Amino acid sequence: MKDKQRTETMIIDTHAHYDNEAFDMDRDVLLSGLPSRGIELVVNIGASIETTKETLKLTERYPFVWGVVGVHPSETTKMEEAHIDWLREAARRPKTVAIGEIGLDYYWDEPDREIQKHWFMRQLDLARETGLPVVIHSRDAAKDTLDIMKGQRAGDMGGVIHCFSYGVELAREYLNMGFYLGIGGVLTFKNGRKLRDVVEYMPMERMVLETDCPYLSPEPFRGKRNSSLNLPWVVRAVSAIKGISEEEVISITSDNARAMYRMHL
Repeated sequence: MKDKQRTETMIIDTHAHYDNEAFDMDRDVLLSGLPSRGIELVVNIGASIETTKETLKLTERYPFVWGVVGVHPSETTKMEEAHIDWLREAARRPKTVAIGEIGLDYYWDEPDREIQKHWFMRQLDLARETGLPVVIHSRDAAKDTLDIMKGQRAGDMGGVIHCFSYGVELAREYLNMGFYLGIGGVLTFKNGRKLRDVVEYMPMERMVLETDCPYLSPEPFRGKRNSSLNLPWVVRAVSAIKGISEEEVISITSDNARAMYRMHL
């Protein structure tokens, strides 16, 4: 019974980048050890054609790693329609569970915003065509992201707003569209008050846990390389805000992750 209980309450990391060079020195040792340390599943996220290829390799090597295929807005400058054709094939792989990381990022002045919007919409089209949910990246682009998603009826596909960074008002919009919100290390930051307000407001049934590793390590590891092993710190923060046990946080968010990515396990 203890083994069964442990399996049911292991954490799912819904957004990781283990293809990143930050893991070149110890990737296999780290990944191979995750299941024995409380991490049930990891979803690795493509951010370009090359990183999507690496993501697919990870899904083939590790039975507990699943993949998301797509091109991040910051990587859309040289994107061509042929890449959509390639992603369509990648989306048919048995362990591909979503299209992403797609969206808009206005933090930098490039790529040109119209280029970002075009490929965001094309990848939303791809998600509709393949019947997969979407993993949405939105930074400093709140209005345009929401306008495009409403215009493209993104709620039909469903998915997650990754690393949710806006306030309660926008959280309400996305929750009403049926989206999940990705919650990670930022929740533990001293300046994370806005996200804590969102977590307090949102229903647990729409929350999934994520690392975005190697980025966004929670306190007390902020500034260091992140990994799925740091998710218990996020669980602890959610537990305190919502007034439920850590076990409940893990159980609910893991069920949510399976539902969101339509994992029939």
